[in-house]
Amino acid sequence: MFFDRNPLPPRGSQLNCRCRSGLFMLVLTVVAFSTACSGSEAPAAQPSQMGGRRGPQIVPVTVTVVAKGSAARSVSATGVVEPLRTIGVNSQLAGVISHVNVQEGDAVREGQVLARIQAPELEAQLVSAEASLSVAESQATRSATLFSQQIITAGEQERDQAALVAARATRDQLKTRLSYAEVRSPASGVVMEKRVEAGDLASSQSRLFSVADITVLVVRMPISELEVTALSEGMPVSLTLDALPGREIQGRIRRVFPAADSVTRLVPVEVAISGAAAREVRPGFLARAKFPIAPRNDVLLIPNAALLQNPRGAAVYVVIDGKAALRAVQRGATYDGRVEITSGLSVGDSVVVAGNTMLREGSQVRIATPPSDSLRPVEGPGRTVGMNK
Repeated sequence: MFFDRNPLPPRGSQLNCRCRSGLFMLVLTVVAFSTACSGSEAPAAQPSQMGGRRGPQIVPVTVTVVAKGSAARSVSATGVVEPLRTIGVNSQLAGVISHVNVQEGDAVREGQVLARIQAPELEAQLVSAEASLSVAESQATRSATLFSQQIITAGEQERDQAALVAARATRDQLKTRLSYAEVRSPASGVVMEKRVEAGDLASSQSRLFSVADITVLVVRMPISELEVTALSEGMPVSLTLDALPGREIQGRIRRVFPAADSVTRLVPVEVAISGAAAREVRPGFLARAKFPIAPRNDVLLIPNAALLQNPRGAAVYVVIDGKAALRAVQRGATYDGRVEITSGLSVGDSVVVAGNTMLREGSQVRIATPPSDSLRPVEGPGRTVGMNK
Protein backbone atom coordinates (compact mmCIF):
# COMPACT_ATOMS: atom_id res chain seq x y z
CA MET A 1 0.00 0.00 0.00
CA PHE A 2 1.16 3.51 -0.81
CA PHE A 3 0.48 6.53 1.42
CA ASP A 4 0.51 10.22 0.37
CA ARG A 5 2.95 12.11 2.58
CA ASN A 6 1.43 15.56 1.75
CA PRO A 7 -2.27 15.05 1.87
CA LEU A 8 -4.41 18.09 0.82
CA PRO A 9 -6.17 19.83 3.71
CA PRO A 10 -9.88 19.81 3.81
CA ARG A 11 -11.67 22.37 1.61
CA GLY A 12 -13.12 24.27 4.58
CA SER A 13 -9.73 24.92 6.10
CA GLN A 14 -8.42 26.45 2.80
CA LEU A 15 -11.26 28.99 2.76
CA ASN A 16 -10.54 30.02 6.35
CA CYS A 17 -6.88 30.71 5.53
CA ARG A 18 -7.78 32.92 2.57
CA CYS A 19 -10.21 34.96 4.66
CA ARG A 20 -7.65 35.55 7.37
CA SER A 21 -5.05 36.74 4.79
CA GLY A 22 -7.47 39.19 3.16
CA LEU A 23 -8.45 40.61 6.54
CA PHE A 24 -4.80 41.14 7.46
CA MET A 25 -4.08 43.07 4.24
CA LEU A 26 -7.14 45.26 4.76
CA VAL A 27 -5.96 46.23 8.26
CA LEU A 28 -2.48 47.15 6.93
CA THR A 29 -3.99 49.39 4.22
CA VAL A 30 -6.19 51.27 6.69
CA VAL A 31 -3.28 51.87 9.08
CA ALA A 32 -1.00 53.22 6.25
CA PHE A 33 -3.71 55.55 4.94
CA SER A 34 -4.40 57.00 8.40
CA THR A 35 -0.66 57.58 9.00
CA ALA A 36 -0.25 59.43 5.70
CA CYS A 37 -3.22 61.68 6.40
CA SER A 38 -2.01 62.61 9.88
CA GLY A 39 1.55 63.40 8.57
CA SER A 40 0.31 65.78 5.86
CA GLU A 41 -2.10 67.66 8.11
CA ALA A 42 0.30 68.36 10.99
CA PRO A 43 2.69 70.71 9.12
CA ALA A 44 -0.24 72.59 7.57
CA ALA A 45 -1.48 73.58 10.98
CA GLN A 46 1.95 74.80 12.15
CA PRO A 47 2.15 78.05 10.11
CA SER A 48 -1.21 79.18 11.36
CA GLN A 49 -0.02 78.70 14.92
CA MET A 50 3.23 80.67 14.23
CA GLY A 51 1.41 83.35 12.22
CA GLY A 52 -0.83 83.99 15.12
CA ARG A 53 2.15 84.80 17.35
CA ARG A 54 3.93 87.19 14.80
CA GLY A 55 3.34 90.95 14.64
CA PRO A 56 3.77 93.37 11.66
CA GLN A 57 7.18 93.04 9.97
CA ILE A 58 9.56 96.05 10.34
CA VAL A 59 12.03 96.55 7.48
CA PRO A 60 15.46 98.09 8.23
CA VAL A 61 16.36 100.79 5.69
CA THR A 62 18.99 103.46 5.04
CA VAL A 63 17.83 106.95 4.17
CA THR A 64 19.29 110.24 3.04
CA VAL A 65 17.87 113.71 3.41
CA VAL A 66 17.20 115.48 0.12
CA ALA A 67 19.19 118.70 -0.30
CA LYS A 68 20.08 121.11 -3.08
CA GLY A 69 23.58 121.34 -4.44
CA SER A 70 25.59 122.26 -7.50
CA ALA A 71 26.21 119.86 -10.35
CA ALA A 72 27.95 119.85 -13.67
CA ARG A 73 28.55 117.59 -16.60
CA SER A 74 32.15 116.64 -17.04
CA VAL A 75 34.38 115.26 -19.75
CA SER A 76 37.09 112.79 -18.82
CA ALA A 77 40.39 112.56 -20.65
CA THR A 78 43.86 111.11 -20.09
CA GLY A 79 47.32 112.36 -20.89
CA VAL A 80 50.98 112.10 -19.92
CA VAL A 81 52.62 114.61 -17.61
CA GLU A 82 55.39 116.55 -19.35
CA PRO A 83 57.69 119.45 -18.43
CA LEU A 84 56.60 122.82 -19.68
CA ARG A 85 59.97 123.32 -21.36
CA THR A 86 62.61 120.74 -22.33
CA ILE A 87 65.90 121.89 -23.85
CA GLY A 88 68.29 119.66 -25.76
CA VAL A 89 71.99 120.28 -25.09
CA ASN A 90 74.11 119.48 -28.17
CA SER A 91 77.83 119.35 -28.70
CA GLN A 92 79.14 122.32 -30.70
CA LEU A 93 82.58 120.78 -30.95
CA ALA A 94 83.91 117.42 -32.12
CA GLY A 95 86.17 115.63 -29.66
CA VAL A 96 86.52 113.10 -26.88
CA ILE A 97 84.44 113.58 -23.71
CA SER A 98 86.93 113.97 -20.87
CA HIS A 99 84.53 114.62 -17.96
CA VAL A 100 80.81 114.21 -17.27
CA ASN A 101 79.75 116.13 -14.17
CA VAL A 102 76.01 115.33 -13.86
CA GLN A 103 73.59 112.42 -13.82
CA GLU A 104 69.89 112.08 -14.60
CA GLY A 105 67.79 113.83 -11.98
CA ASP A 106 70.46 116.33 -10.93
CA ALA A 107 69.30 119.91 -10.50
CA VAL A 108 71.46 122.34 -12.48
CA ARG A 109 71.62 126.11 -12.80
CA GLU A 110 72.04 128.17 -15.91
CA GLY A 111 75.67 128.18 -17.11
CA GLN A 112 76.75 125.18 -15.03
CA VAL A 113 79.34 122.93 -16.72
CA LEU A 114 77.77 119.58 -17.59
CA ALA A 115 80.71 117.99 -19.43
CA ARG A 116 84.12 118.79 -20.95
CA ILE A 117 85.47 117.91 -24.40
CA GLN A 118 89.16 117.56 -25.20
CA ALA A 119 90.31 120.07 -27.85
CA PRO A 120 94.15 120.07 -28.03
CA GLU A 121 94.17 121.23 -31.65
CA LEU A 122 92.15 124.33 -30.87
CA GLU A 123 94.35 125.09 -27.89
CA ALA A 124 97.42 125.06 -30.14
CA GLN A 125 95.72 127.26 -32.71
CA LEU A 126 94.81 129.73 -29.99
CA VAL A 127 98.45 129.99 -28.87
CA SER A 128 99.50 130.67 -32.45
CA ALA A 129 96.76 133.29 -32.89
CA GLU A 130 97.81 135.11 -29.72
CA ALA A 131 101.40 135.22 -30.94
CA SER A 132 100.29 136.62 -34.28
CA LEU A 133 98.20 139.20 -32.49
CA SER A 134 101.20 140.31 -30.45
CA VAL A 135 103.26 140.80 -33.59
CA ALA A 136 100.43 142.71 -35.26
CA GLU A 137 100.07 145.02 -32.27
CA SER A 138 103.82 145.85 -32.32
CA GLN A 139 103.76 146.48 -36.04
CA ALA A 140 100.71 148.72 -35.75
CA THR A 141 102.40 150.75 -33.00
CA ARG A 142 105.55 151.29 -35.08
CA SER A 143 103.50 152.20 -38.12
CA ALA A 144 101.64 154.84 -36.16
CA THR A 145 104.93 156.35 -34.98
CA LEU A 146 106.50 156.34 -38.45
CA PHE A 147 103.38 157.78 -40.00
CA SER A 148 103.37 160.64 -37.49
CA GLN A 149 106.98 161.40 -38.56
CA GLN A 150 105.90 161.21 -42.20
CA ILE A 151 108.35 158.39 -42.85
CA ILE A 152 105.72 155.98 -44.23
CA THR A 153 102.65 156.59 -46.28
CA ALA A 154 99.08 156.51 -45.08
CA GLY A 155 98.45 153.29 -47.05
CA GLU A 156 101.20 151.46 -45.23
CA GLN A 157 99.89 152.60 -41.87
CA GLU A 158 96.32 151.50 -42.72
CA ARG A 159 97.63 148.11 -43.85
CA ASP A 160 99.25 147.48 -40.46
CA GLN A 161 96.09 148.57 -38.64
CA ALA A 162 93.98 146.13 -40.70
CA ALA A 163 96.42 143.32 -39.94
CA LEU A 164 95.97 144.07 -36.24
CA VAL A 165 92.19 143.89 -36.49
CA ALA A 166 92.35 140.59 -38.40
CA ALA A 167 94.74 139.05 -35.86
CA ARG A 168 92.49 140.09 -32.99
CA ALA A 169 89.41 138.59 -34.73
CA THR A 170 91.22 135.31 -35.35
CA ARG A 171 92.18 135.11 -31.68
CA ASP A 172 88.61 135.84 -30.53
CA GLN A 173 87.16 133.24 -32.91
CA LEU A 174 89.45 130.53 -31.56
CA LYS A 175 88.65 131.48 -27.97
CA THR A 176 84.96 131.20 -28.75
CA ARG A 177 85.35 127.78 -30.34
CA LEU A 178 87.51 126.61 -27.46
CA SER A 179 84.84 127.70 -24.98
CA TYR A 180 82.55 125.09 -26.55
CA ALA A 181 84.79 122.46 -25.02
CA GLU A 182 82.88 123.14 -21.79
CA VAL A 183 79.29 121.98 -22.30
CA ARG A 184 77.12 124.27 -20.16
CA SER A 185 73.46 124.16 -19.19
CA PRO A 186 71.42 126.71 -21.17
CA ALA A 187 68.85 127.11 -18.36
CA SER A 188 68.13 126.13 -14.79
CA GLY A 189 66.25 122.86 -14.36
CA VAL A 190 66.72 119.14 -13.96
CA VAL A 191 68.79 116.80 -16.12
CA MET A 192 66.21 114.52 -17.73
CA GLU A 193 68.50 112.63 -20.10
CA LYS A 194 72.23 111.89 -20.34
CA ARG A 195 73.46 110.23 -23.52
CA VAL A 196 77.24 110.24 -23.08
CA GLU A 197 79.89 108.94 -20.73
CA ALA A 198 83.50 109.96 -20.20
CA GLY A 199 85.61 108.64 -23.09
CA ASP A 200 82.86 108.80 -25.72
CA LEU A 201 83.61 110.58 -28.98
CA ALA A 202 81.20 113.44 -29.53
CA SER A 203 80.55 114.73 -33.01
CA SER A 204 79.46 118.24 -33.80
CA GLN A 205 75.74 118.88 -33.12
CA SER A 206 75.20 115.50 -31.43
CA ARG A 207 72.74 115.41 -28.50
CA LEU A 208 74.47 115.08 -25.11
CA PHE A 209 71.86 116.05 -22.47
CA SER A 210 68.27 117.14 -22.01
CA VAL A 211 67.44 119.72 -19.34
CA ALA A 212 63.84 120.43 -18.33
CA ASP A 213 62.16 123.12 -16.28
CA ILE A 214 59.83 121.17 -13.97
CA THR A 215 58.57 124.06 -11.87
CA VAL A 216 55.51 123.94 -14.13
CA LEU A 217 54.26 120.65 -15.58
CA VAL A 218 51.66 120.27 -18.31
CA VAL A 219 49.30 117.53 -19.45
CA ARG A 220 48.08 117.67 -23.03
CA MET A 221 44.70 115.99 -23.51
CA PRO A 222 42.46 115.59 -26.58
CA ILE A 223 38.89 116.90 -26.18
CA SER A 224 36.00 116.47 -28.63
CA GLU A 225 35.12 119.44 -30.80
CA LEU A 226 31.55 119.20 -29.47
CA GLU A 227 32.65 119.95 -25.90
CA VAL A 228 35.82 122.01 -26.21
CA THR A 229 33.82 125.19 -26.80
CA ALA A 230 32.75 125.10 -23.13
CA LEU A 231 36.39 125.19 -21.97
CA SER A 232 38.54 128.28 -21.57
CA GLU A 233 41.93 129.27 -20.21
CA GLY A 234 42.15 129.48 -16.43
CA MET A 235 39.35 127.00 -15.67
CA PRO A 236 40.17 124.70 -12.70
CA VAL A 237 40.64 120.99 -13.44
CA SER A 238 40.85 118.02 -11.06
CA LEU A 239 43.43 115.38 -11.92
CA THR A 240 44.10 111.92 -10.54
CA LEU A 241 47.25 109.92 -11.16
CA ASP A 242 47.76 106.18 -11.07
CA ALA A 243 51.09 106.77 -9.33
CA LEU A 244 49.34 108.66 -6.49
CA PRO A 245 46.23 106.61 -5.65
CA GLY A 246 43.63 108.36 -3.55
CA ARG A 247 45.12 111.78 -4.26
CA GLU A 248 43.54 114.58 -6.28
CA ILE A 249 45.77 117.19 -7.91
CA GLN A 250 44.43 120.59 -8.87
CA GLY A 251 45.43 122.20 -12.15
CA ARG A 252 44.26 124.87 -14.55
CA ILE A 253 43.72 125.01 -18.27
CA ARG A 254 46.81 126.74 -19.66
CA ARG A 255 45.70 126.95 -23.27
CA VAL A 256 43.20 125.51 -25.74
CA PHE A 257 44.78 124.82 -29.11
CA PRO A 258 43.27 126.76 -32.01
CA ALA A 259 42.68 123.82 -34.38
CA ALA A 260 41.20 120.32 -34.21
CA ASP A 261 42.70 117.22 -35.74
CA SER A 262 41.19 116.76 -39.19
CA VAL A 263 40.77 112.99 -38.71
CA THR A 264 39.79 112.52 -35.06
CA ARG A 265 38.05 115.92 -34.63
CA LEU A 266 39.79 116.29 -31.26
CA VAL A 267 41.28 119.54 -29.97
CA PRO A 268 44.36 119.42 -27.69
CA VAL A 269 43.84 121.10 -24.33
CA GLU A 270 46.86 121.79 -22.11
CA VAL A 271 46.47 121.64 -18.32
CA ALA A 272 49.19 123.20 -16.16
CA ILE A 273 50.27 121.89 -12.73
CA SER A 274 52.33 124.29 -10.62
CA GLY A 275 53.33 125.03 -7.06
CA ALA A 276 53.39 122.29 -4.44
CA ALA A 277 51.44 119.93 -6.69
CA ALA A 278 54.20 120.07 -9.32
CA ARG A 279 56.74 118.90 -6.75
CA GLU A 280 54.71 115.76 -6.05
CA VAL A 281 54.21 114.82 -9.71
CA ARG A 282 56.93 113.58 -12.05
CA PRO A 283 57.15 113.78 -15.82
CA GLY A 284 55.91 110.61 -17.45
CA PHE A 285 53.08 109.94 -14.98
CA LEU A 286 49.69 109.09 -16.49
CA ALA A 287 47.07 111.66 -15.49
CA ARG A 288 43.28 111.48 -15.73
CA ALA A 289 41.35 114.74 -15.74
CA LYS A 290 37.71 115.77 -15.45
CA PHE A 291 36.75 118.98 -17.17
CA PRO A 292 33.56 120.53 -15.69
CA ILE A 293 31.06 121.67 -18.30
CA ALA A 294 28.00 123.87 -17.75
CA PRO A 295 27.90 123.90 -13.93
CA ARG A 296 24.46 124.43 -12.35
CA ASN A 297 23.46 125.52 -8.85
CA ASP A 298 20.43 124.67 -6.65
CA VAL A 299 19.90 121.25 -8.22
CA LEU A 300 17.83 118.67 -6.29
CA LEU A 301 19.83 115.43 -6.30
CA ILE A 302 19.33 111.91 -4.93
CA PRO A 303 21.50 108.80 -5.26
CA ASN A 304 20.79 106.43 -8.11
CA ALA A 305 20.08 103.64 -5.60
CA ALA A 306 17.01 105.48 -4.31
CA LEU A 307 15.29 105.54 -7.68
CA LEU A 308 12.85 102.74 -8.60
CA GLN A 309 11.31 102.06 -11.98
CA ASN A 310 7.76 100.77 -12.38
CA PRO A 311 5.34 100.64 -15.33
CA ARG A 312 4.06 104.11 -14.45
CA GLY A 313 7.52 105.70 -14.34
CA ALA A 314 10.16 106.58 -11.75
CA ALA A 315 9.38 106.55 -8.02
CA VAL A 316 11.06 106.63 -4.63
CA TYR A 317 10.12 105.57 -1.12
CA VAL A 318 9.86 108.40 1.39
CA VAL A 319 9.80 107.73 5.16
CA ILE A 320 6.92 109.54 6.89
CA ASP A 321 6.15 108.83 10.58
CA GLY A 322 8.03 105.54 10.47
CA LYS A 323 6.21 104.24 7.40
CA ALA A 324 7.20 103.97 3.76
CA ALA A 325 5.25 105.96 1.22
CA LEU A 326 5.78 105.43 -2.53
CA ARG A 327 6.07 108.75 -4.33
CA ALA A 328 6.24 109.27 -8.10
CA VAL A 329 9.00 111.63 -9.27
CA GLN A 330 10.20 113.24 -12.48
CA ARG A 331 13.90 112.71 -13.14
CA GLY A 332 16.34 114.91 -15.01
CA ALA A 333 20.01 114.48 -15.91
CA THR A 334 22.34 111.98 -14.30
CA TYR A 335 25.46 113.25 -12.51
CA ASP A 336 27.93 110.46 -11.75
CA GLY A 337 25.89 108.22 -9.48
CA ARG A 338 23.18 110.77 -8.70
CA VAL A 339 19.97 111.80 -10.42
CA GLU A 340 18.40 115.21 -10.70
CA ILE A 341 14.78 115.31 -9.50
CA THR A 342 12.67 117.97 -11.19
CA SER A 343 9.40 117.26 -9.35
CA GLY A 344 7.96 114.97 -6.70
CA LEU A 345 10.40 115.69 -3.84
CA SER A 346 11.20 118.62 -1.60
CA VAL A 347 14.24 119.66 0.40
CA GLY A 348 14.27 117.77 3.71
CA ASP A 349 12.44 114.64 2.54
CA SER A 350 13.92 111.38 3.87
CA VAL A 351 14.44 109.10 0.86
CA VAL A 352 15.20 105.39 1.21
CA VAL A 353 18.48 104.48 -0.53
CA ALA A 354 18.96 100.92 0.77
CA GLY A 355 16.29 98.32 1.52
CA ASN A 356 13.70 99.88 -0.79
CA THR A 357 13.26 96.65 -2.78
CA MET A 358 11.70 95.01 0.31
CA LEU A 359 9.17 97.76 0.93
CA ARG A 360 5.50 98.11 0.11
CA GLU A 361 3.18 101.07 0.51
CA GLY A 362 2.66 101.62 4.25
CA SER A 363 5.42 99.24 5.40
CA GLN A 364 6.82 100.02 8.82
CA VAL A 365 10.53 100.83 8.65
CA ARG A 366 13.45 101.16 11.02
CA ILE A 367 16.23 103.54 9.99
CA ALA A 368 19.46 101.55 10.24
CA THR A 369 21.68 104.65 10.06
CA PRO A 370 20.86 108.27 10.97
CA PRO A 371 19.79 110.38 8.01
CA SER A 372 22.50 112.39 6.31
CA ASP A 373 21.83 116.10 5.84
CA SER A 374 23.95 116.32 2.70
CA LEU A 375 24.56 114.26 -0.38
CA ARG A 376 28.11 113.13 -0.89
CA PRO A 377 29.38 112.61 -4.45
CA VAL A 378 29.40 109.02 -5.61
CA GLU A 379 32.24 108.14 -7.96
CA GLY A 380 31.34 105.93 -10.85
CA PRO A 381 31.99 105.27 -14.53
CA GLY A 382 30.75 107.57 -17.23
CA ARG A 383 31.30 111.04 -18.56
CA THR A 384 29.32 112.97 -15.94
CA VAL A 385 30.13 114.03 -12.41
CA GLY A 386 28.06 115.44 -9.56
CA MET A 387 29.48 118.05 -7.18
CA ASN A 388 27.98 119.39 -3.96
CA LYS A 389 28.29 122.71 -2.27
